[in-house]
Amino acid sequence: MTRTDRIAALHQAARERILVLDGSWGVMIQRRGLDEADFRGDRFIDHAGQMKGNNDILCLTRPDIVADLHDQYFAAGADISETNTFSATTIAQDDYRLDDQAVWDINLEGAKLARAAADRWTAKEPTRPRFAAGSIGPLNKMLSMSSDVNDPGARGVTFDQVYQAYRHQIAALHQGGVDLFLIETITDTLNCKAAIKAIKDLEDEGYEPLPIWISGTITDRSGRTLSGQTAEAFWNSVRHAKPFAVGFNCALGADLMRPFIADLARVADTLVAAYPNAGLPNAMGQYDEEPHETAHHLEEWAKSGLVNIVGGCCGTTPDHIRHTAQEVAGVTPREIPERPVALRLSGLEPFEAAA
Repeated sequence: MTRTDRIAALHQAARERILVLDGSWGVMIQRRGLDEADFRGDRFIDHAGQMKGNNDILCLTRPDIVADLHDQYFAAGADISETNTFSATTIAQDDYRLDDQAVWDINLEGAKLARAAADRWTAKEPTRPRFAAGSIGPLNKMLSMSSDVNDPGARGVTFDQVYQAYRHQIAALHQGGVDLFLIETITDTLNCKAAIKAIKDLEDEGYEPLPIWISGTITDRSGRTLSGQTAEAFWNSVRHAKPFAVGFNCALGADLMRPFIADLARVADTLVAAYPNAGLPNAMGQYDEEPHETAHHLEEWAKSGLVNIVGGCCGTTPDHIRHTAQEVAGVTPREIPERPVALRLSGLEPFEAAA
């Protein structure tokens, strides 16, 4: 099956059923109890500084673990599994002193691992094809907020630097064979715009266009992203990209995330996706929400016509995804609304004027 065929199958699947994304990678990797040697492997045995905790590097040093996690999530009922590349940009990986080539290789091999797993499961269950999403996570530096409390104009990076970091990652993911891009856990919409521009520029230069899934993060009960936007303003900011899907993930459990997903479901004329945490962390930083509890919330969202794609973020496991897949099976996907033509603007708040 060619990538064009897979993209067509993805669109067809989204019309027929609620799609299921995989769950947390961090919690599953932590359960492995890996040591420094696992993260270093042979390639980075003499690398300066600590490597433990750099989960993305496992694409190169422990690909067996990454492949196994893809398999666990597909076995649990996921239609889409993400590449293990959440922090695989030159900017984020500078914390581990990795050079451009190492970062390229993480993304390339991460995409190949996800591609191989998706193809294995599609061959095993051809009536339910599986898909690989290229994970493009947030950076540890923001364009919309000052890096110095005493200087509102201070920034740790420029737009061009963020753009180049994302372009580098996106090109490698594309070459590795992903079916779609997932720009996720967006705290700063301007960073997201740099990633969108990188994708679109590569398309203009001849790269095969891939679906774009954009997932923001509402950071607390205020209902805003870290850079200050409401759900509707966020959508107005990224709608120009004509994304395959838009939604929210992380920061909140399903109970607290619901009103913001409902806001998006009302205004977004594309698929709406949501993958919340397994509740809020306890005092020890652990997530206590049981798989059936998370699945119950997502089932209610599905039956209320709010979502087209569901999955799990921090604290969720293959069991959470298994319960979720079972609960949303057979539920009709959200119908995409036809919104009237209007001038819609966004800053921190949405603004709409009749056309």
